[in-house]
Amino acid sequence: MIPTQPFCKHLHTEVALVDGRINRRMAGLLAARVPEIQLGRVPDPRRAHGRKWTLGSLLGAAVVGLAAGCRSLAEVEHLTAEMAPAARRALGLRRRAPDTTMRDVLVQLAPASLRGRIYRQIRVACRRKAIAADVLPFGVLSMDGKVTAIRAWGDGLAQRQRHGGEGGADAGARGLLRTVTSVLISSRAKPVLDACPIAPETNEDGQFVQALDDVLTAYRGLDLFRMVMYDSGACSLGNADSVRARHLQYAFRLDSKQPTLFAEAERLLGGRRHDEADSFSEDQTGRGLVRRYAFLTSEMAAYHGWDHLRTTLRVRSETWSDDGRLICGEDRYYIASLAADRLSGSQWLALARLRWGVENQGHHTLDVAFAEDEHPWITADPKGMVAVLLLRRLAYNLLALFRNVTLRSGAGHRTPWKDLKRWVYNALISATDAQLAGLRQRAEVAATIA
Repeated sequence: MIPTQPFCKHLHTEVALVDGRINRRMAGLLAARVPEIQLGRVPDPRRAHGRKWTLGSLLGAAVVGLAAGCRSLAEVEHLTAEMAPAARRALGLRRRAPDTTMRDVLVQLAPASLRGRIYRQIRVACRRKAIAADVLPFGVLSMDGKVTAIRAWGDGLAQRQRHGGEGGADAGARGLLRTVTSVLISSRAKPVLDACPIAPETNEDGQFVQALDDVLTAYRGLDLFRMVMYDSGACSLGNADSVRARHLQYAFRLDSKQPTLFAEAERLLGGRRHDEADSFSEDQTGRGLVRRYAFLTSEMAAYHGWDHLRTTLRVRSETWSDDGRLICGEDRYYIASLAADRLSGSQWLALARLRWGVENQGHHTLDVAFAEDEHPWITADPKGMVAVLLLRRLAYNLLALFRNVTLRSGAGHRTPWKDLKRWVYNALISATDAQLAGLRQRAEVAATIA
C-alpha cells in the first residue's frame, strides 16, 4: 500500500506552506531542464517485447527523485504515486513506477551511456552561457578520486577488498567502487563534467590520463578549461607531461609524497613572514576569522627534471577565535606550469581556494546533501550502483545550476540544499498543466536545436 503522508519525512515538507512563486520556478526548472538531457536517447538494454515503461520515463523519475531527496528506489516509487497528474504526464509516467522495475533497468545500463547524458547536460548549459569562468580569466578543471563501499564487486568496476576472519576467502569482503570526479571549479555552479570509473587493477594516479582524455573528447570544440588541478595523489612527472602534451596547464598539490620537490618548496617559501605575502584574504566563518596568505616563487622553475614547472605556491590558512587566539594553522603547497605573472597574487590565492570546489561543493554535497555513501540505492550490483551515481550527478548539476545561475541574488546562491530538494518535491506533487505546458513546449524546441 502506498502511504498517504509525504514520503520523505526527513524533508519536513509542509505542502500547505508552498511558496507559489518558488513552486512555479521549480516547475519551470523541471519542465525545461529534464527534457533537454534527453534521457530517452540512452540505449535500452531490455528486450522490446513486454516493455511496459519507456526507459526515458524511468530514468526521468530517478533523476527527479534524486533531486527531491529520495534516499531509495522505494522512495522514488512513493514519490511517483504522490506526484500531481501534470508532473506524471510531463515525465511520461502513467502511474506510480515500481522500484523493482527501475532497479532491473539500472543494473543493465552501460555506464558510458549515462556519462553521455552528463556531457549533453553540460553542453546545453554551455550554450546558455551558464558555466562561464567567474573569478579567473580562464576555465579550470579540478579532478579528484571518490570511493564508495558496496556489497559486491566485479563487472570491471568495483575492486574487491578482503577482510580477515572465518567463513572463507570472501567472508567480510566488500567492493570498493572508485571514480575520478571532474568538476569545473572556475564556474560559480561547480558542475560535474564527468565521473570516470577507476578500473579495479589501477588507482587514481593510473586512471588520471584516461579520465582527462575522456573529458577532452566529450567536450571537444568547447573552451571549457585551460588548466587541470589535482591533489598529491596524481602529482607525478608523467601526469604533468601528459597535461602539457595536451596543451593545457597544470597545478598539482604538493606534499611529502614528492619528498624532493616538497623539501625544496618548503625551503624557498616556508620561512616567509605574513608581511611578505603576495596576497591576503580574510573571511568570517562559523569557526572564527580565517586569514589566508599566498606566497609565490619562480625559483623552482624546471627543478628536478620538471622542465615545464614555472611556479610554486604556498597558501597559509589560519583560523582565529573572536578573542584573538590562533585556533589552527595549515600550509598547503602547489606546483604549476603557468608562469607566476600570468595571474595576480589574489588570483593565485583564489585558484588554491577554488581547488577545493571538487571536495566542498562536489563530493561533500554528494555525501551530505545527497547521502551517497549512506544511501547509494543499489549496493549488490556494481553496474547498478554506477548508474545511480551518474544519475545523481545529473540531479546535482540540475540543482547547482539553478541555485548559482538562475537564482541571481547572493542570498539565492546560499540556498541550503535541503531547501532546494524540498522545493523540487513540492513542485512535483502540486504542479499544474498550466505551469508546465508552455515551458514544456519551449524545452522541446530547445532540445531539438541544441
